[in-house]
Amino acid sequence: MPLQSLSDSEAARGVGFGLAAYVMWGCFPLFFALFDGVPAFEVLIHRIIWSCLFLVGLVTLLKRWGPIRKALAEPRRLGRVLGCALLIAINWGLYIYAVETRQVFQASLGYFLTPLVNVALGMLVLREAMAGLQRVAVVLAGIAIAIQLVLLGELPWISLTLALSFGTYGLLRKQVPLDGLSGLFVETLLLLPLGLMALAWLSAGELSHFLTGPRITLLLVASGVITALPLLAFAGAARRLRLATLGFLMYLNPTIQFFIALLVFREPLSLVQLATFLLIWASLALYSWSAWNSRTRSPLAPAGTLQEGERA
Repeated sequence: MPLQSLSDSEAARGVGFGLAAYVMWGCFPLFFALFDGVPAFEVLIHRIIWSCLFLVGLVTLLKRWGPIRKALAEPRRLGRVLGCALLIAINWGLYIYAVETRQVFQASLGYFLTPLVNVALGMLVLREAMAGLQRVAVVLAGIAIAIQLVLLGELPWISLTLALSFGTYGLLRKQVPLDGLSGLFVETLLLLPLGLMALAWLSAGELSHFLTGPRITLLLVASGVITALPLLAFAGAARRLRLATLGFLMYLNPTIQFFIALLVFREPLSLVQLATFLLIWASLALYSWSAWNSRTRSPLAPAGTLQEGERA
């Protein structure tokens, strides 16, 4: 097969994997909405436990124990991984809470904001240079949040916490030499003792919903599986696609969540909230345009280890 045809075939497969990953992440509200009557805290506990157990089998199947053993052999370097673990637990738990309380618009807004938070953190913490259009994009996002605060009299705390927790997670994750799958396993492994203790506490107080019925039990176990499946698809996309392509596909996730909130959950959308989304979308358009131009001026490298796999 000619090299160009092979390259096109791999790129097409990469787009397919990327679409599968982001569509699955985007549809997560439909899954977590099934946990009617189960507190978000308990769903989070089981998501951690069953994700860890499922990843044990997955890592064994893919023969990826090497980097994990190396990471666990240097406990002094696990501080940042523990920080990542706590941040991703906050992100997961708050996302589940947003779905259960039918605040998916806020969750969607949070993930639309995440790239802009990454840019702002890069400038403030890492002293990275920010292009002019990227500065405008961050300012527009700030105006959008201020509109909600002034006109609605409330801070979109779910959106901001989701964006800040995942943005800070990405900042720490850049300093951890682990790929997405290995990193997620080590993070869930560090959280596993807390999850087991929390489950024991719930069981002792007869507050646990686990084993109270086959439907809820299967859903709780499945929460671990559905955490890893889009990660696998994303890994397949990251190996085959350029960063610019993955960057554009990334917006599928919050877009799908937005329409699920609007069309499936029938969440109310005020004119102020709509104006907020329009400003965020405008800021993302500017950010994407700036990022695209900067990449076309320099050679595009294939996508490597990205930190999208642990979101939601």
